[in-house]
Amino acid sequence: MNASPDTPAPGSFAREYDLPRVPLPTLEESCARFLDWCAPLLTPEELAATQAETAAFQQPGGPGRALHAALARYDATEGVHSWLDTFWPRRYLGRRDRIALNANFFFLFQDASPAQSQTGRAAGLLAAALDYKQRLDRELLPPPTVRGRQQTMVQNRFLFSTTRIPGALQDTVRAPYSDAHPGPSAARHIVVFHRGGMYRMDVLGPDGVPHSLDDLEAALRAVLKAGAEAPSGPQYPVGHLTTMARAQWAAAREELLACDSADAANAAALEDVESALLCLCLEDATPADTKDACDRLLYGDGGNRWFDKALSLIVFPDGRAGINVEHCELDGTTILALTDALLETPAAELSRRSGARSQGLPALEPITFVLTDSLRAHVRTAAEEFAQYGADTATRALSFEDFGSGTAKALGVSPDAFVQAAYQLAHLRAKGHLGATYESIATRQYRHGRTEAMRVVTPEMCEFTAAMEDPDASADTRRAAFRAAAAAHVARAKECQAGRAPEQHLWELELIQGRRGTELGVSEQPALYRTPGWLTMRDDYLSTSSAPSVNIQYFGFGATSTCCIGVAYVLLPDRFNVYLSTPRTVAAEMDTFAARLGEALVELRTLLEGPQD
Repeated sequence: MNASPDTPAPGSFAREYDLPRVPLPTLEESCARFLDWCAPLLTPEELAATQAETAAFQQPGGPGRALHAALARYDATEGVHSWLDTFWPRRYLGRRDRIALNANFFFLFQDASPAQSQTGRAAGLLAAALDYKQRLDRELLPPPTVRGRQQTMVQNRFLFSTTRIPGALQDTVRAPYSDAHPGPSAARHIVVFHRGGMYRMDVLGPDGVPHSLDDLEAALRAVLKAGAEAPSGPQYPVGHLTTMARAQWAAAREELLACDSADAANAAALEDVESALLCLCLEDATPADTKDACDRLLYGDGGNRWFDKALSLIVFPDGRAGINVEHCELDGTTILALTDALLETPAAELSRRSGARSQGLPALEPITFVLTDSLRAHVRTAAEEFAQYGADTATRALSFEDFGSGTAKALGVSPDAFVQAAYQLAHLRAKGHLGATYESIATRQYRHGRTEAMRVVTPEMCEFTAAMEDPDASADTRRAAFRAAAAAHVARAKECQAGRAPEQHLWELELIQGRRGTELGVSEQPALYRTPGWLTMRDDYLSTSSAPSVNIQYFGFGATSTCCIGVAYVLLPDRFNVYLSTPRTVAAEMDTFAARLGEALVELRTLLEGPQD
């Protein structure tokens, strides 16, 4: 899939309009699926109340009709790529809580072999990233295909020099390939963090040619030397401000700009950070173990991060490395492709392919902010509150070395269906009941496609868990229930992949009412959005997502609610790694879930391997 620099450009982005549009379901289809999806989680009384309001919502003259008609008109508007074009910015950029830990996600890369120093590993990752950017700029990266279907490349435009900008009511995104910044990023620098200090470092020469590996490593050693000479680092690392709730950070950013003067070049400092190709965070502490490495990648030291940056490569003193990703324009599948490109080919080869050459020590300058007493107070408070927020989050890193996707396939079961069934059984045994479970399903085969929201608890899944808990159920009964649940899971996943899922459609209708309700004659929020079905289905007890790549060890994100366990999993042919997160107030339940999950995997494998009648 990788093209050489001499290969004629296939047009990485030109094929986007060859892709089909995301299908817009009919109102009737989404309402029917919504009832089917929420029913297993409801009592008969709750389901009846939900059915009544859903019928009123979609009846002729009902609010759903006006809202759906408005969405259909929008979808048909010239220049609109998808009926989800306004949904995604509102979903991600409209959230007002902190994105650090709550929204950003991470990958822990496989360890380098042979082992490398911190600066050697970091320089290699930078060289690989520069090669990837060059090929992307020249449109030498052909669109990926999945099962023969071309996938969208649009998210790749947001990999480099992309920064989320906080706003009082809604955030915005600064990115290349935009009206403000046409074409690929022309930036030649990155921002290096160490001990909370920030450095602007050129990684491309004046002619756009990458610096050699030796050049890059020499500059990174200079950063570590500067940090050693100031071991305490800056007293008020400005990166802490990016851990604040969005409106608070927006106000603090305005304060930074307002105190700008000839002696306080804060605007220039922000420009350096926000236009940089990416951030590189050189950590000062070696993780105690794998879980500690994952935790540090997820939130770590907020003063040594700029969480608004699309890409932050993070390298520890022992050479372990990973990435923290701002989620608003980037999904896991895009970052997996980048990660594979960074790690599958030796850095020296990628550096040569990019045309890198020795140009002397790269330009390296400290980035400094001048802070008022008020801003120093903001930094101090943000640091304290985020440290407490991290402490209030419980996590686990699990590795099952005797189970992998190969095991499930050998048993004739979809690997994802297998582990999702295990999650449900473990959750039932840990908490005494099933709960709403979200799974992210990629829809990148569509123009500007991203993900769809799948709900895992089907009637068949309920029957399966009931059979497993019934002491009188035979092995044959349990096997049959498991296979029915697995088949239903695969069928629902295919519905989601085909754009036939109800949640985002109905959610966008709710958002349209909030934006344009009076104009459309729907002045009040429709009662459907207050029904037991809507509220229960969207109150996650498990939030799950997978990242299948041999180049990563773990993938992780924060929980989505006070009762939620975030379940990020890497399902490889020969092993299964899971990172769990939840509020510390329910850490005991997460620990029980982890124990029951290990038991469920063994139990289900034994069941399927047993004698078949």
